[in-house]
Amino acid sequence: MSNDRPAWAQRIANERTARGWSQQQAIAALRAHAPSELVADASLLRQWKRWEAGEIKPSDFYQPIIASMFGTVTHAIFPVAGRREGDAEIVAVSGMETLDIISRLQASDVDNATMEALRITTDRLCSEYALLPAPQLLIEGRNWLQRVLALRAQRLTLSQHREVLSMAGWLALLVGCVEYDLGDRRGAEATRRAALSIGSEAEHAGIQGWASEMRAWFALTTGDYRGVIAAAQAGGEVAAHQGVAVQLAAQEAKAWARLGDRRQTEVALDKGRRLLEGMPYPENLDNHFVVDPAKYDFYAMDCYRMLGENRMAEVLAGEVIRASTDFDGAERSPMRIAEARLTLGVVAARDGDLDGALNYGEWALRGDRQSLPSLLMVSRELATIVNRDYADAPQGRAYLDHLTELSQAPH
Repeated sequence: MSNDRPAWAQRIANERTARGWSQQQAIAALRAHAPSELVADASLLRQWKRWEAGEIKPSDFYQPIIASMFGTVTHAIFPVAGRREGDAEIVAVSGMETLDIISRLQASDVDNATMEALRITTDRLCSEYALLPAPQLLIEGRNWLQRVLALRAQRLTLSQHREVLSMAGWLALLVGCVEYDLGDRRGAEATRRAALSIGSEAEHAGIQGWASEMRAWFALTTGDYRGVIAAAQAGGEVAAHQGVAVQLAAQEAKAWARLGDRRQTEVALDKGRRLLEGMPYPENLDNHFVVDPAKYDFYAMDCYRMLGENRMAEVLAGEVIRASTDFDGAERSPMRIAEARLTLGVVAARDGDLDGALNYGEWALRGDRQSLPSLLMVSRELATIVNRDYADAPQGRAYLDHLTELSQAPH
């Protein structure tokens, strides 16, 4: 079948193949997930063939059913037209430069234009998480956090005070994430606790939920899987109706997958999928604290890799790379792409392709923007297979040495 088909058509075919289904079995699964009676099998099979061929796009009725049968969300397979991830641009409606904002912050009263400029700045910084060099983002994030916190000494209205706290909370979360990416676990935990305190003071469920998500992430990368589950469930109680609830469910699923509990993994994944399916499409997909539909494939990829579902992990890794790359080849989400390449490396190693596995493994380690704890966590999964099955291969030893150097280097 031609690779000129739309991405959604290729995705449908790849998902079916990864499960070992015939097209007849696929329509049986489609029928099982449908909320109402569908057309006769012969007609539905013709429809399915046309979908896979890319001749016609499934209607709005069929799209969520297809997503559900493949364990994902509608917009992961069928993105909203004209709104690609990474396209959202922050429009500087205030027209202020940084120095203008800083000078206004020193006034006794803070006007609406200054507050709007601060909102834009906070959103811009959170949207640069994936691409801006971590040391630079850390400096900028800390500087703006200090400026925003200093506003509490100014004369503020009640609504301004709450908004200042909210912006400080988001900036503290961002700073904590970058500190952890750079290997500063102690500093990241202190900043996370500060963000949680700010979120509690502001009565902001989203900030409190993300502080719990960070706790779950820290626990995941240090091997405390029960701690991940506890943090995810605690955060879910506070932020049950926030976007972060999806990521909390994903972190819980990752922990269950590492504990080898397939049933609980799938329960947590399905919980996150249902939550995300019911949420409106995000305005700014670049913001680190927005859970976009494409990221759900990233969560599921990790879980299926850990459960040994090689073909499904491989399909999802390809989707993560495709969704995270611009048409000109520029990487919009390099950290996601790195983990997707490592997933392909793990699958290749399990299939006996050492050269392919090491190529993916080394490729993942070369990125300029890295989350060191997450990168090392997944890299060690590949290293375990290489050390176990290819210990005598010189190229395997070189990869293991490179990984050791990376983990021991000062950051």
